[in-house]
Amino acid sequence: MDELLAIASIVGVVIIGAMTPGPSFIVVAQISLVNSRSHGIAASIGMGLGALVFASLALLGLHLVFMQVVWLYVTFKIFGGIYLLYLGVKIWRGAKNKLIPEEEGIAKPQTGQSLTRSFYTAFMTQISNPKAALIYSGVFAVFMPADTSSWFSAVLLPSLLIVETGWYALVACALSAKASRQVYLKSKSWIDRIAGGLMGALGIKLLTSNA
Repeated sequence: MDELLAIASIVGVVIIGAMTPGPSFIVVAQISLVNSRSHGIAASIGMGLGALVFASLALLGLHLVFMQVVWLYVTFKIFGGIYLLYLGVKIWRGAKNKLIPEEEGIAKPQTGQSLTRSFYTAFMTQISNPKAALIYSGVFAVFMPADTSSWFSAVLLPSLLIVETGWYALVACALSAKASRQVYLKSKSWIDRIAGGLMGALGIKLLTSNA
């Protein structure tokens, strides 16, 4: 019973965290709008697998590692901030790229992006986010029982993968819909600059924050 309650608590907190707008949301939204639904789904899988990495590390005691080896977290935070800045600049510079209209109201960038690239961008965004690492390690430290049975990890890890991937897949499907893309096409340059600016601001905040 304690293990079921722990799983429900951890999954519940992760759901709230996933639905909170941040770098991951911006990346999936931008990929879905600029490319297609399939690219958005590929990105959502990348987010889910990235979360699975953090969840697995949290089970192994990531929270204690960060507490004992402070420089490791600082290095991780610097890397994450630089990567977010890189993505911000990339999105901002892409604002001037026009999309080529195709049949059925679908458009694609003049320079295409592979599904693998969409997956990789999302995966790297997730695993370079130290805030996500802290959330997972902290939640596991608070809710995970001292002694767990063999099925605990077998149930928890797939549940977290489904939650993270499922949420971002919903975002991808919503923003890759025809109506959403038409709105995006009308204001592409401004939307891309806002997204790039927010991503860059998050990177700067990460680099300059003390926590």
